[in-house]
Amino acid sequence: MLIREKVLQAADLLRQFDIDCWLTFVRESEMLHDPMLDFLVASHLTWPSALLVTAKGESFALVGQLDRKAVDDLEVYDRVLDYVEGLQDSLIRLLRELQPGTIAVNFSQDSEICDGLTHGMYLTLEGWLEKIGWQDRLVSAERICSCLKARKTPEEIRRIQSAIDHTEDIFRMVGEWIRPGMTERQIAEFMTAEVRRRGLTPGWGSHCPAVFTGPDTAGAHYRPTERVVEPGHILNMDFGVRCEGYVSDMQRTFYILEPGQDAAPPEVQRGFDTLRQAIELARQAIRPGAQGIGIDRLAREWIVAQGYAEFPHALGHQVGRYAHDGTALLGPAWPKYARRPFLLLEEGMVFTIEPRLTVFGRGVVTMEEIVRVASDDAPYLTRPQKELILV
Repeated sequence: MLIREKVLQAADLLRQFDIDCWLTFVRESEMLHDPMLDFLVASHLTWPSALLVTAKGESFALVGQLDRKAVDDLEVYDRVLDYVEGLQDSLIRLLRELQPGTIAVNFSQDSEICDGLTHGMYLTLEGWLEKIGWQDRLVSAERICSCLKARKTPEEIRRIQSAIDHTEDIFRMVGEWIRPGMTERQIAEFMTAEVRRRGLTPGWGSHCPAVFTGPDTAGAHYRPTERVVEPGHILNMDFGVRCEGYVSDMQRTFYILEPGQDAAPPEVQRGFDTLRQAIELARQAIRPGAQGIGIDRLAREWIVAQGYAEFPHALGHQVGRYAHDGTALLGPAWPKYARRPFLLLEEGMVFTIEPRLTVFGRGVVTMEEIVRVASDDAPYLTRPQKELILV
């Protein structure tokens, strides 16, 4: 079971980082959902709850009495304790028993996936610990959370691969279906209907799929419109699905043939080839111990050297339970990315590689591939787009 894999992995990480105990402290989790909770329970928790893993490999769940059965059924935790009136006494009693010198909790200044503990809950926990003089034992669990997200287990890779396979098949279907005169909205509705038919959901909540045809579009992060697909347009899509709790995030580029054409014009083909080469340059540089900033620079400088403007975003992000998942980033040293581009890549991470460029008068060329960081390279999980899809 995935939760068992991640709880065991958390104990290993605590030993690696010399932290005694990791505490995930939540309340009414359907409303305020800590990203780490997906690795610890299979359902929402209603009342204040504490989930603990220790460096010794022990695991504990302290939950409201009516939440207990769902946690018991996981058969993951060494001890499941419940309460009726309040959590404080049970938690303090357990911590006194464990005697941790450090208690890592989920806050971070740099990474939203490691920042699930609300300020109010932090103050509550700090107040409880202050009564026994332990408030200074609280430390950030950013390293634990980041690595749990980043280091994919075999089961996580299987789920991501399944999402990718569905996505590639739907891209194939829509490529065979598109005709000039259709609108972006019609294309998106075709894809969404196929997602529903398969019993899946879109990979993210807003504008999935995103469909952009021709020049002068929003280009990214915008809903499909009534804009019509026309001959001579570059058409690009950003799309993924959620499968067994894990997602894909991919982009593909199409060219709409003009009458008499049997291939894309040279300027479109050159843009596609430039992007394809940038992706491969980046992929070949991805390996454990590398920094994302250097990989981003390789692709960025290659595209600029070919006469195109640099793309206005990071080269790639991690993928997992969310389309944007994990802390380390393939990106430039821009303030909005904080320390992420400087973090070292690790085996087991899964990244997108997604540069883009504009072909004047035609549209935007984008491809987004997904790779897995292995011991000394980064094999594709996607089947990389090597040719323009001609419509």
